[in-house]
Amino acid sequence: MLSVSSYSKDYVDACRARVAAQLASYRKVLASKPLEIDAFERQFFNHMILALDHYFLHRSRNMEGKHGNPLNEVRMLSNAIMEDESRLSADKTIRYKPETSILKFEVSDEIRLNTDDFGRLSAAFFDEIEKRYPQRS
Repeated sequence: MLSVSSYSKDYVDACRARVAAQLASYRKVLASKPLEIDAFERQFFNHMILALDHYFLHRSRNMEGKHGNPLNEVRMLSNAIMEDESRLSADKTIRYKPETSILKFEVSDEIRLNTDDFGRLSAAFFDEIEKRYPQRS
């Protein structure tokens, strides 16, 4: 498949709404069943990262850039979940710096997110998508 160089505002908004709905559902579950949530939370947010990345899977890497932006961070997290037992690994094509990333994970850290982490990451991801892949008229 060819890479994607633009996304319609409607598509980005629909993806953003799906993520917001998932977070809202999760917050309801958390409020009603606070016990034993840790294992569920890890799996839930790891899968949310995969969904977030997959919504924009064919995005043009040239347009994505490689300077450790939120799109790169989600790509690295997704690869870690799929290929490295949920431990962040270096990516030669991305100039990742933990100190400037959203989640501040170091290479080899286990990917563990909570509601606030995923909320910040997904908001930054969607903002970057809208900035780098503007809707064409």
